[in-house]
Amino acid sequence: MRTTPELPPTTRDDRPSGIAARLLADRHSLPLSIALHLIPGVLIVAAYLLIAEPFVASLGYPSFLGWAIAMGIALVPFELGLLLWLGRRRNGRFSLRGVIGFTGRPTTRGRLVAIVAALIVWFLVVSTALTVLDSRVYAWFFTWVPFEGAGGSATAYLDNYPHAVMVATLAACIPLTGLSYPIIEELYFRGFLLPRLARLGNWAPVVNTVLFSIYHLWSPWVIVSRVIFFLPGPWLVWHRKDLRLSIGMHAGTTFLMQTVGTLALVLNVLP
Repeated sequence: MRTTPELPPTTRDDRPSGIAARLLADRHSLPLSIALHLIPGVLIVAAYLLIAEPFVASLGYPSFLGWAIAMGIALVPFELGLLLWLGRRRNGRFSLRGVIGFTGRPTTRGRLVAIVAALIVWFLVVSTALTVLDSRVYAWFFTWVPFEGAGGSATAYLDNYPHAVMVATLAACIPLTGLSYPIIEELYFRGFLLPRLARLGNWAPVVNTVLFSIYHLWSPWVIVSRVIFFLPGPWLVWHRKDLRLSIGMHAGTTFLMQTVGTLALVLNVLP
C-alpha cells in the first residue's frame, strides 16, 4: 500500500497513541470518515436549536445570525479545536504539520490566482443557476424542516426583517460565515479528511464533497446542487495537491457574496 506523501509519517518516538493515533493515521476507515464528516453538522444543528435560535429570536434578529452563532459554538471547537489538539499531540506544540495535507504549494502564484478566479466564477454562476432546483427540491421533500427561513431562496433566512437589521446581520457575519468559518472548513474537510480517503483513489474528492454537502444539515435541499457547484474545488485540490485552491474558492466566494450583499442592502440596491 502506498503512503500519502502529503502526510509525513511520525517517528516511533513521537507517534501518538490511542484515539489521536487513529485520527492521525494515513488512512481512515470509511465509517470513521463518514462520522468525522457528519458529526460537526449534527453539533451545529443542536447548538442552533438549543442555544442560538432562542437567543437571536429574543433579540429580534434573523436566523442567519443564529446559524453563525451556532457555528461559533460547534464548528470552531470541533473542527479547528480537533486539528489543533491533534497537532499538539503529534508535534508537541500547536502546529498543523502532519495533521493536514496538500500544503506543499506546488501551484505557482499566477496559476493559483487564475484557477481560484475561475472556481469562484463557476461557484457563483452555477449555484445561482441551481437555485431553481433548490426551490423545487425544498417544495417536494423538505417543507417539514422546522428552521426559520428554510426554503430554496438564497435570502430566505433574512426575509421579512427590517432593513437595518438585515444590514447589521450580514455585516456582522462577514468575518465569520464569510471568511473564517469557510477557511476552518477547508482545513478540516479538504486538509484533514480528504487525504485520508486516499484508498478510494479518484473517488476520494467525490465522496468528500458528497459528505460535505450532507454535513450541511441545516439546508438539506441544497445537497444535490452543492455537490455540483462545489466539486471542482476538492477535485483540483486532490489532483494538484494544493489546499489553497479550495480555500480560495470557498472563502473567496462566501466573502465576496456577503460583502457585495451587504453593500447592496446599504445602497438599497436590494429590497
